[in-house]
Amino acid sequence: MSSKPPRRHPTPAVRGVNPTPQAMASLRQLFDSLSREQKRNQDLLVSLAFALRSFTNLNRFLELVPVVAARLVNVEGAVLVPFQADGRLWRDQLQAVPLEPCQELLRRLSGFTPGQAAGFGTEDSQLVVMDRLVQRQLPKAGMFATSVVARGRPRGRLYVFDQGGDLVWTDVHRRHAQLVADLAGVAIENDQMLQEARRHERVDRQLSIGAEIQAQLLPDRCPVIEGVELAARCRPAFQVGGDYYDFIPTRPELIGRRRERGRWALVMGDVMGKGVPAGLLMTMLRGMLRAEVLSGLPPHRILHDLNQLAQEDLAQSHRFVTLFYSDFDPRTRQLRYANAAHNPPLLWCADRRSISRLDAAGLLIGLQPEADYGLGEVRLEPGDVLLYYTDGVTEAPGITGDRFDEARLIRALESACRSGEGSQGILNTLFERLDRFVGADRQLEDDASMVVLKVPEAVTLPSVRSQPQL
Repeated sequence: MSSKPPRRHPTPAVRGVNPTPQAMASLRQLFDSLSREQKRNQDLLVSLAFALRSFTNLNRFLELVPVVAARLVNVEGAVLVPFQADGRLWRDQLQAVPLEPCQELLRRLSGFTPGQAAGFGTEDSQLVVMDRLVQRQLPKAGMFATSVVARGRPRGRLYVFDQGGDLVWTDVHRRHAQLVADLAGVAIENDQMLQEARRHERVDRQLSIGAEIQAQLLPDRCPVIEGVELAARCRPAFQVGGDYYDFIPTRPELIGRRRERGRWALVMGDVMGKGVPAGLLMTMLRGMLRAEVLSGLPPHRILHDLNQLAQEDLAQSHRFVTLFYSDFDPRTRQLRYANAAHNPPLLWCADRRSISRLDAAGLLIGLQPEADYGLGEVRLEPGDVLLYYTDGVTEAPGITGDRFDEARLIRALESACRSGEGSQGILNTLFERLDRFVGADRQLEDDASMVVLKVPEAVTLPSVRSQPQL
């Protein structure tokens, strides 16, 4: 039985589809159009990025944002509503294209009351209200809105719209709009950081000028005064204060040993306030005081006259000055003093081994025109130590939040005096105690100034008869 081979069905031939010349031309045109559109979009983004990298005027850059956004998305217009650093609507920087149909919208946005409150840009409910306002002003437009964000903080709102109605919206359009919004956020953030840096530069310049003024006020070294040892230091804080101390010869025309044996004025003061204004006021007062010292008047009269001279200038600046003025006669070791509400100096009496305050009644310099000042007087004995200081010492905060205060200063001074150190050693000890209290890595809040005057133990008074006539 023979069998027939299986019948094979012929496989149909696959015929290729040959597009027509017209279809090929249309396809090429589509590819060319997409390529041109992609290149145009790339050029727009590159131009915006270049403007961001090199811009010096935020307003000019923000003007480009709605223009580029509208062209990238291929819609009629766009509106940029930026926020200020505190979240308020930035009315001066509202941008829109085309301008004509958006003028009423910009006017409404400029007068949008909720937008003038700090933190407006962080309130989602308020942003919804603004979105509705924009939509009401462009009622027939298809619209898309996105947030302008930089470093996680809202910097504005970007709207793109087409008056023709619903937008033909794709993921590419969405990404383009968001990219433009992100670049706008970076520009706003950069500008605000630049403005902040400029403010810091101005403050730094002011502090530098103030520090220079203050450095010129303070003596670069202590003078030689017969019969006493002197040491002085000002520890500046971050901000420039109004601390001032000075040593002024009452007879500046004398030289050599005659000047050392002559009467000297020792002054410690502080202007209420900081920065350049305080430094300038203290410069003015320093000049007035040095002129008054030449009069030879006693301390209470000098403070009285200084107060009258400085009254008008201090009243206009709304500042006051504390000042302790004393004069010392090496021939008698007599110290006369008057106080205009400054921290009273502390006197270590070696014979009694105790500390007292040198104080006298008196008002702040500049508080009222006719102010009277009391006069005090004390004779310094061998071993006595006198400490002048400013409130930056006693008001210095410690690690626990407590102040260094006068009681701690008295204990530190008593300990240093009992050790028998000289004036420089006492001064170093006091600043070491202050630094330990404040903390090694912490800065003082205010300038701390101290002057130490010590009468050495082995001092004998010179014979008055043998002194040259001054």
